[in-house]
Amino acid sequence: MDTRRRNNVVVTGRADGPTVVLAHGFGCDQNMWRLVLPALTDRYRVVLFDYVGSGKADPAAWSEARYSRLEGYAQDVVDICAELELEGAAFVGHSVSAMIGVLAARSAPERIGSLVMVAPSPRYIDEEGYRGGFTAEDIEELLGSLESNYLGWSGAMAPVIMGNPERPELGEELTTSFCATDPEMARVFARTTFLSDSRPELKDVTVPTLVLECLRDAIAPREVGAYVHDAVPGSKLVTLDATGHCPQLSAPQETGAEIRAFLDGLRPADTGSPLPGDSR
Repeated sequence: MDTRRRNNVVVTGRADGPTVVLAHGFGCDQNMWRLVLPALTDRYRVVLFDYVGSGKADPAAWSEARYSRLEGYAQDVVDICAELELEGAAFVGHSVSAMIGVLAARSAPERIGSLVMVAPSPRYIDEEGYRGGFTAEDIEELLGSLESNYLGWSGAMAPVIMGNPERPELGEELTTSFCATDPEMARVFARTTFLSDSRPELKDVTVPTLVLECLRDAIAPREVGAYVHDAVPGSKLVTLDATGHCPQLSAPQETGAEIRAFLDGLRPADTGSPLPGDSR
């Protein structure tokens, strides 16, 4: 199957610029990045896509066996990079996609030259010495509710995930995005996301990495951002003055500015110079 069609790949921005890949989180699609694009497209070639099971990706490509592991989604990323012949691209991953990016970079190190982790969480479940934000019972209750009534779960959880109750339109947008996802595919992605533990992989990250956390985030508390920063060698941690788990929607200007500043810092001032290792 053609990878571009499978993952609804869209390429925009400066055709001769260094490449940035934007990856959405659970229940979302590439449209979630639209407010950040203006900070990037004048200088960067930007690749957007939908994971299989999300957005306008081809549902015929769905396989529970593949997408019940984060490695299946990471393979989507590697396939897209290979199809576009990317080398040393910057990968910007939101939420669970931050960890998917870590796995993709490990699998195909020649394809990804830097990482931006937006509201990352390598493990959502608390354990002794680690705070992920949820108990095991919390997660099982969350998944049980999702599996028994996905639309009802979406309507209840999206505003919590988004935060910003004074801006209800943000929660409504996330609810709409959740509800547009096939419930069975969402069930698998949810279990894959919320039961994952990617902490061991963090120490093996060798590329320049920016960790963007939110000041107030019900899904990934600040202890998680600190943990990721400490675990990824040489990473930079920035706390956005933002509420909720989706700063690309709730604080797009600040989010875009921090991503842009980090990427610009990886290459010389000459706007034609590539990111380290970028083939373009």
